[in-house]
Amino acid sequence: MKTIPFNKIWLTGKECQYIAQTLHAGKTCGNGEFTRRCEVFFEEKLGAERCLLTTSCTDALEMCAMLADIGPGDEVIVPSYTFVSTALAFVRQGAKVIFVDSRTDSPCLDEQQLESLITSRTRAIVPVHYAGVACDMDVVLKIAERHHLLVIEDAAQAVDSFYKGRPLGTIGHLSAFSFHETKNIQCGEGGMLVINDSRFVKRADILLEKGTNRTEFFRGEVNKYGWVDIGSSFLPAEYVAAFLWAQLEELDGIQTKRKSIWNAYYKLLQGIPELVLPILPDYATNNAHAFYVICATPSERTALIAYLKDNGIHSVFHYLSLHKSVYAEKRHWNTVCLPQADRYSDCLLRLPLFYELTVEEVDYICRVIKTFYESRR
Repeated sequence: MKTIPFNKIWLTGKECQYIAQTLHAGKTCGNGEFTRRCEVFFEEKLGAERCLLTTSCTDALEMCAMLADIGPGDEVIVPSYTFVSTALAFVRQGAKVIFVDSRTDSPCLDEQQLESLITSRTRAIVPVHYAGVACDMDVVLKIAERHHLLVIEDAAQAVDSFYKGRPLGTIGHLSAFSFHETKNIQCGEGGMLVINDSRFVKRADILLEKGTNRTEFFRGEVNKYGWVDIGSSFLPAEYVAAFLWAQLEELDGIQTKRKSIWNAYYKLLQGIPELVLPILPDYATNNAHAFYVICATPSERTALIAYLKDNGIHSVFHYLSLHKSVYAEKRHWNTVCLPQADRYSDCLLRLPLFYELTVEEVDYICRVIKTFYESRR
């Protein structure tokens, strides 16, 4: 029996060629030709003030927290239904995270609950564009402006996705993208900080260069460089950027293929009344990062995962509510009731979606799911 994995990386064929170029050039540390190519690509595509490659989306989020001057006593609002990095970046700076619930129709945060969570200590709101589908950013921005808060987009899954025609990652003051191997565009491990507010540009260069003004030195703006601020080693190796560049050259083709897979899933699974399928708001586009279904109960999801596995299909659940984590319990942050986040934690199931997934494999997966529910009626 053929096994269908949940994810499988796809290579364009130029990754090794570009990596070899960096090795032959004798330039393997960051900030070389391929790093700049990738950054310029996104600066032009997004219309962003500045884009900086990082070793991960986690690092990009940590840079956001540093640039925002988040510190002890501050509060940052993040969804409970997200990856731990969304919260961890701000916790590392000493902040308290305030968890907001998800929407009833989407794993994205419930924008209508934000206002009630804001206090005099709130410094930022961090919307997560789950599966590359936008939060209602007009509502988020209005609330943030009213309370003088920063908006930091967690756009880890949101490459090439839009909100009312605006690229995700360009709407907040700062944003972070991921190029992990599970993402649409990948380089194994990698990320990117996007700066949309010019006041953060100069300091971002310093944080990226381990707290030094080394970037100014290489631009000839100072005759020597030294330690001037906090920072860390956020810059990826040049051969990582070379790998990423090979992927970026094929972005349009990758997206076209992934969207065709997503649409096939949606069409074939529409007729199963027991399942809730993703909803695409009229203000958002779909970048086909993930296809998920929502089961009626946790036990139903467990049974479906097992049934798919018995038929050679690897499916996975996703996040566990952060407000119920061991860490949140230790910090006494687990006293809130967030029923929608818990619902997605208990009932959401992700199906295989990768570039080389065939039409026949999608059809087979959907037939297996239909058989599962027919057997239970």
